[in-house]
Amino acid sequence: MRHLHLEKSGIRGLAIAESFSQDSKKSVLSGIVMEKLDRSDVSFLLISGIIISLYNMIDVKRISEKIGLPVIAITHDESDGIEDAIKHHFPDSYKPKLAEYSKLGSREKIALHTSHNLYIRNEGCTVLEAKQLLNKITTQGSVPEPLRIAQLLANTLLKTKF
Repeated sequence: MRHLHLEKSGIRGLAIAESFSQDSKKSVLSGIVMEKLDRSDVSFLLISGIIISLYNMIDVKRISEKIGLPVIAITHDESDGIEDAIKHHFPDSYKPKLAEYSKLGSREKIALHTSHNLYIRNEGCTVLEAKQLLNKITTQGSVPEPLRIAQLLANTLLKTKF
């Protein structure tokens, strides 16, 4: 498992965001590496959320184990979870989805230096390391710069019907 090298001035990671709308038949995922892509020193994966499109869940632990990197999934809003929404959208088949969702564990609330809160699920690094990293790559507001750019790209691609 590769570790976060927070002491470096230029830490490199892959940020992935999704764009989806109810009236679209497709979802768009985009990934951004903030510096040169042909380098082997990507040291973390940052994901915007763990639920994509029609309640597909991202298993942060499994991804971290497979790629050998720390993985941090971020959400911006406090919530009581999505159990009720899953039951509503899948009235005849919600039990497996609820079991999958419960395996993801709970989120940790962290306060950024920008005075905004984030809610994270992390694997392959501690909550403190994740917070230090997110403070390093968030210049304003609550969205880390790599995720902000990945989200802009995903939104643009969805609008162009890519």
